[in-house]
Amino acid sequence: MDTDEWLRRGSSFERVAATYADHRPGYPDEAVRWLVGGDGRPVRVLELGAGTGKLTRTLCELGHEVIATEPSSAMLAQLVRVAPRGHAVLARAEDIPFSASTVDVVIAAQAFHWFDQSRTLPDVARVLRPGGVLSLVWNDGDTKVPWVRKVFSLMRDPSAEGLDPLRESDIFSTFEQRVFRHWQVMHRDSLIGFIASSSRAATLTPEERTDLLAEAGSIYDSYGRGSAGMRLPWKTYCYRARVTGTAATPPSAPDDGLLIDFR
Repeated sequence: MDTDEWLRRGSSFERVAATYADHRPGYPDEAVRWLVGGDGRPVRVLELGAGTGKLTRTLCELGHEVIATEPSSAMLAQLVRVAPRGHAVLARAEDIPFSASTVDVVIAAQAFHWFDQSRTLPDVARVLRPGGVLSLVWNDGDTKVPWVRKVFSLMRDPSAEGLDPLRESDIFSTFEQRVFRHWQVMHRDSLIGFIASSSRAATLTPEERTDLLAEAGSIYDSYGRGSAGMRLPWKTYCYRARVTGTAATPPSAPDDGLLIDFR
C-alpha cells in the first residue's frame, strides 16, 4: 500500500477497538515464553503498540512486569479491562517515554509494520538494557486452506510469512525465528466481526463496509459447519533480535507523570 493508505489505515483502529478485542486471536503461551527468553524468569517487558491487550494479558499471566504502550485511548481502555496487572501508557512507539537501559525486552505484536521504524528502532535500542532483546510477533492465517485464503483476501493486509521484519535495519539483527501454530473457533458472527476489526473495514464508507461484511458472511455460509463453527488455523511468526549497529542515542526521556494506571 502507498504511504497515504498506510497512514490512514494505521490510524483507523480507534474506530474498531471493541470489535478488535472481541474477535481477534491471542497468542500461544509457548510462543510468548519463547519471545521473552524461554527460561521462565520474570523480566521487565515494554510492549509497543499493545492494542487491546491480546499479548499483554498473557505476558502478565506468565509473571512478567509489563509496561504496555498504545497511542489509541480506545484500544488502551480495552487493554486495561483484560490485563489490569499491566501498566498502561498512552504513547507512540516513535516516542518512548522512558529512560535509557530500563527494560529487558521490547516487544510488538501485530503492530511493528505500523511504526515509523526510522524513529522507533533507535529509541528501542536506547531503552533496552545491555543484552536486551527486541521481539516481534504476528498471527497470520494459514492461507493454504481455501476458505482462509478467501477471508484474508478481504482484508488485503501484507502477509508476515517468510519475511525478516528487520532485514533493512542497520541497528538490529534478527538472530532467532520460530513459527508456532494454534486454532481459533469462528462462528458466523465472529468471522464477520474479525473482518470488521480490520484496518480496511475501518476505512471504508458505510456502504462499502456493509458489502465487505456481506462477503464475509457468504464465505461462512459456503464453508461453515453450523453450531460447530469453523477452526481457523493460525501460524504465529516470531522473531528475536539484538542491537548490532550504532544508533544515534537521543537524550533519556523523562518518566514523570507519563505512567497511567487506569485501575
